[in-house]
Amino acid sequence: MFPVEKDKEDELLRRMKQLGIRESDLDEKFVRSGGHGGQNVNKLSTCVMLHHVPTGTQVKCQTSRQQGMNRYIARKLLVAKIESHRRAAAAERRAQRAKLQRQNRKRSRGAKERILSDKRHRSEKKANRRKMTRED
Repeated sequence: MFPVEKDKEDELLRRMKQLGIRESDLDEKFVRSGGHGGQNVNKLSTCVMLHHVPTGTQVKCQTSRQQGMNRYIARKLLVAKIESHRRAAAAERRAQRAKLQRQNRKRSRGAKERILSDKRHRSEKKANRRKMTRED
């Protein structure tokens, strides 16, 4: 399928299957590359643009002069990008869960005592600010 060794291709297909990426979900376009490569790049459409429809992730690859190699590299880039998005989303969920746990955690006895002593101190200061009456 790709101009790479069989084990590399199998590894890519395994990672795609693990993430649930099917070839039918990919929209693949070939466009003209730019940059180095000379006449080959100017005449042939060696640049590969992949679009994973379910996630909306897009990748463009024109690193090689061979279209087949660019197809392989584009799929590797797409898999890496989707993995990183999923890892970031999982980390965000873990951080949110940890934040909620910290917020809902009960205060320690020492913290409660400090809060209450600060409240008593503040009420005493406010009591001292009151106007003096004749009875005092």
